[in-house]
Amino acid sequence: VQLQASGGGSVQAGGSLKLSCKASGIILSSFWSGQMGWYRQAPGKQRELVAEIRSGGSSNYQDSVKGRFTISRDNAKRMHYLQMNSLEPEDTAVYYCYVGANCRDYWGKGTQVTVSS
Repeated sequence: VQLQASGGGSVQAGGSLKLSCKASGIILSSFWSGQMGWYRQAPGKQRELVAEIRSGGSSNYQDSVKGRFTISRDNAKRMHYLQMNSLEPEDTAVYYCYVGANCRDYWGKGTQVTVSS
């Protein structure tokens, strides 16, 4: 299984970005039943959970992004997304997508998000 994250970039504070994560090499039923989400890691900090979404569609978010970020998934396309609005400089980090399936977690390589004030 491979995950490819995209959509990162540089924006000014208050701007928006949409991250995408495409899974390949995974059968649809495994993807459909899996939990997936996004972590981020800022320089000098530990990797932290940003948002995750379960197979039934329920989701949870880190407190600092609630109301600004929205996670979603498209099982048919084997993709999940992170819509990020009202970005703040504190959101600057490398964002990693993951998919939990087949009793393990799979990780993408990360995409850089830089928010300038």
